[in-house]
Amino acid sequence: MTAAEGAAEDEVRPTRRKIRPDSVWAEVRKAWESGETARSVARRYDVGVPALWKRREAEGWTRPEPQSGPVEPVEGWDSFAERKRERFLNDLESVRELALDLMRILKGGPIGDAPLWHLGFIYSERARLLGAEVAVADREKARGYAWGEVLWDAEGRLKPQWELDILILQLHARTWREEVGLPDGVAERWP
Repeated sequence: MTAAEGAAEDEVRPTRRKIRPDSVWAEVRKAWESGETARSVARRYDVGVPALWKRREAEGWTRPEPQSGPVEPVEGWDSFAERKRERFLNDLESVRELALDLMRILKGGPIGDAPLWHLGFIYSERARLLGAEVAVADREKARGYAWGEVLWDAEGRLKPQWELDILILQLHARTWREEVGLPDGVAERWP
């Protein structure tokens, strides 16, 4: 061993343990349990991270389950709320217009300008509310369209509502894809 190595060995001293009072450890625990990271707590209170982990284990420190609150939208809450309100009011107006159209049609008015996606429902409800005579007349008028025969079975009965919805969706797949924003060449098996 050289003299330099011996001198360096003499200078290596064991690390002194940091002894902190219980009041400091109470603050450390409070900070860690409230969600602060172990490293930042250890630095702030001048305690070692391994000592913090040992205390945590020995004393059974726990953190409450993380609760993810709502994430603020990019545009901020006020702009988000304004946009949502506008959409709500527009949707409300559209639903009211649809309700008025449906009431008029279900009272015996012409089906010609009926909303496409509600056509099966309209035929079903007109048959139920207005009787067989109107149902027969509706079927005769529908024969003038390419899809007219598809909605009724061989005996002239209107198909079940769920089947009508699917048939109309399939018959007007391109229109549906445009309305929901599906470009050509993607998700081609839908609807």
